[in-house]
Order: sequence, then C-alpha cells, then structure tokens
Amino acid sequence: MIAGSQTQHSDSQKEFQQLKTRLHRRMVDSIDLSKIGQMSEDELRHQLRALASYLCSEEAVSLPADQREIMVQEIMDEIYGYGPLQPLMDDPDVSDVLVNGPNRVFVERNGVLEPTNIRFADEEHLMRLIHRLVGRAGRRIDEVSPMVDAKLPDGSRLNAIIPPLALRGPTVSIRRFQSRALVFEDLVALGTLAPAMADFLILAVRGRLNILMSGGTGAGKTTMLNNLSRFIPVSERVVTIEETAELQLQQPDVVALEMRWPNVEGRGEITQRDLLRNSLRMRPDRIIVGEARGGEVFELLQAMNTGHDGSMSTVHANDTRDALARIEMMIALSGIELPTAVARQYISSALHILVHMVRLSTGERKVTRISELCGCENGEYVIEDIFVYRMTGLGQDGRAQGAFYATGHVPVVLKRLAGNGFEIPTHLFTARELPMTDRYRPSV
Repeated sequence: MIAGSQTQHSDSQKEFQQLKTRLHRRMVDSIDLSKIGQMSEDELRHQLRALASYLCSEEAVSLPADQREIMVQEIMDEIYGYGPLQPLMDDPDVSDVLVNGPNRVFVERNGVLEPTNIRFADEEHLMRLIHRLVGRAGRRIDEVSPMVDAKLPDGSRLNAIIPPLALRGPTVSIRRFQSRALVFEDLVALGTLAPAMADFLILAVRGRLNILMSGGTGAGKTTMLNNLSRFIPVSERVVTIEETAELQLQQPDVVALEMRWPNVEGRGEITQRDLLRNSLRMRPDRIIVGEARGGEVFELLQAMNTGHDGSMSTVHANDTRDALARIEMMIALSGIELPTAVARQYISSALHILVHMVRLSTGERKVTRISELCGCENGEYVIEDIFVYRMTGLGQDGRAQGAFYATGHVPVVLKRLAGNGFEIPTHLFTARELPMTDRYRPSV
C-alpha cells in the first residue's frame, strides 16, 4: 500500500511538472520580446506573474483553484529561480542537492542523504534548467563540453554532466552556500571538537603556525578553514586562492583570488598555481589555498618556508599520513623532480600542524585527530598526535558515542610560540578525556 501511494504521488508530481512545462512554453510564445527591454525588472516580473495567473485560470487547464497559486509560483521559479529544486534551495538544513536524471532527486540534510519526491517533467525540462543555471554563471554545456563546474549567484557550487557521458540522464550536484557560517562556538556545541582542541587551534593560528586540514568530501574542511581565519590578526594581509570561492574572511586586508576555467576554444585558463605564483608578488603575510589539488602545492610549501608563516590549506585524504603522501604526489605533478627523502624533509619543515576531519556514517562531523609534524628522521615522517577522537559505538538516538582525548604529547612548537610572546596554557595537553560544554567561548 505504501509503495503504491508513493508511485501515485510520483505520477501526480510528474503530471504537475508536465502541465507547468506546457504553460511555461505558452508564456514564452505570448511574450512580446520587443517590449522586454523597455521594462524594469519589477515591471517584467509583475507582467509575467499576471500572465502566469491568467493561463492557470483558463478553463482548458482544469487546474483546481487551490493549486493555481502553487503553479504560478513554480512557473516564476522556472524563469527566475531553480525550477522544481527551489524548495530544496530554500531549506536551510539542506547542504547538497543531487539530481540523478529527471525522476530521482536526493538531498543531504543534516549530514544524512535522503530521497525526495521532486520530479522533472522529462529530460528536456531538466536540460533547460541546467542550461539556464550554467548560462547565468557565464559557462556553457553541450555535447562538445558535456561537463561543467560553475558558481551560482548565491555562491553555491554546481557540477553538471550530461549525455553521452551521463548514461542515465543529465546529472546535477549542487553544494549549497550557507549564508551563516558555523563558528567554533557552534562546532563545539555540535560535538565536532572539544573546547581544548579549539583553544589550541586558535593559538596555532595566532602564533603563525602552518596548518594543513585533511578529510573526505563534505567532512567540513572549508568550514574549519573559515573558522580558523577568524583569528588571523586584522593587521595582516591575507591572500586567498580557490578553485571556487567559498572562504568568507572578515579581515580588512584580504585579497580573494579565484581560478578561471578555459573558454570555449580551450584558452584563457588561469590555474591555482598561476594565482599562487602571482600572490607572492602581492606582499602577503599569509596565503590560504582553499584546496590543494596539484602543482600549486610546491609554491605553497615554498611560501611557508620563506617567510609566509601562518599559511593554511586543505587536501582530500583518508587520514593524516595519506594527506602527506598526497602532498608528495602533488610535488611530483608540479614537474619538480625531488628525491623522496628531500621532498619529505621539505614538507616537514614547512608544515607544523595537521588536522584530520571525518564525516561519520551518522552524518556527524568530527575532528578525529590534531597532530604535530615534528620533522623527518631516516626518510620517515615523525608525527605525534596531540588530540584524538575515539568512537565507541552508536547510541539509541542513532548518534555516535565516543569522546575526545588529549594524548599527553606536549607540542614541540610551543617553544616557537613562547618565543613569539604567546602564553602557553600547558594544561591543554595533560593526558585525559577532554570535557565538553555547550557554552564554549575561546579562552586564548
């Protein structure tokens, strides 16, 4: 019975979308294009809404009165918004919208992936939405270029891939832009990390230690990077380099740089590596690379080793050692031929603190490890964990059970911080289970 009702609801959704598509086409046929340029934006919206209301009230449409306003609003969303996806884009709890063809739409809400009852009229309907969103971002997608990455007007990231590469129909992935960024106080309340861990990371940023954050997709690396950037002194000049701009730094002297994709002819690309090389001529105090992906990592390590202390970046990796292995691989991709032992020595002299984040199966995000890269001995990294998270199981509420611990390792970099005039709260590092609190405030 439940499956039957779901199928019936899905069919009615599809019929509603097909009717909307027909009305949308009639609107397009009815518009006098010669007059559009003479109208203001508000006048045009008013005229279009009136036309949509008229078409929905026609007897031939046979649409119940209680659904007419819904239809009018959805038609307006087709013109100005995200079409059938608009309710999902308006939901503050949705972090990802995933479209697998016209009949399968999923969302990630509060860290958990779940299906929706959203449907498109057909594949052509979905393609029109893709073309409109991609066009707004100044990009194009067609059979010649069937994949595209774009930034939407609200800052969200869109990835689309269409046939013939997508075998089951056009596929869209939207990573939502959160208008209110989470801060350390929120992360502690959510159980992402313990207060002592937050205090140490704040101290590391203020003390100009170089930090690398690692983790999988959606683990919260960019959120953590945004948090740490809050504690960069306002007197410092910061240059941010990203593939798609997501960082929201509050300092007055911030230069935000974003790479440029090649044009239709395959020319004009400006890579992160190009931007990083140029940034070194811009008198930065710190450089923040949103995500290290390739050869630019060599320039970043050079900057960290030559006076740009306090720089930060993120990297996709499954654990801390894997992150360092990926950095080695990126150095190789840069075209610089360094022996492994030399590359590891170079990396260990540049990076001080390693932060690893994980998104658990429950959807919760945890800082599972904060480590110090103490150097390189006999060609191997010397890594000491400072704080760790140990999961013991799942509670009856479906949430992770576990605790954060200080390992007892006193970071070697404390001497460096003390030499720069920072008072070191050594009690942070006493081996113990770390207490949690819902009312955290930075104490350093």
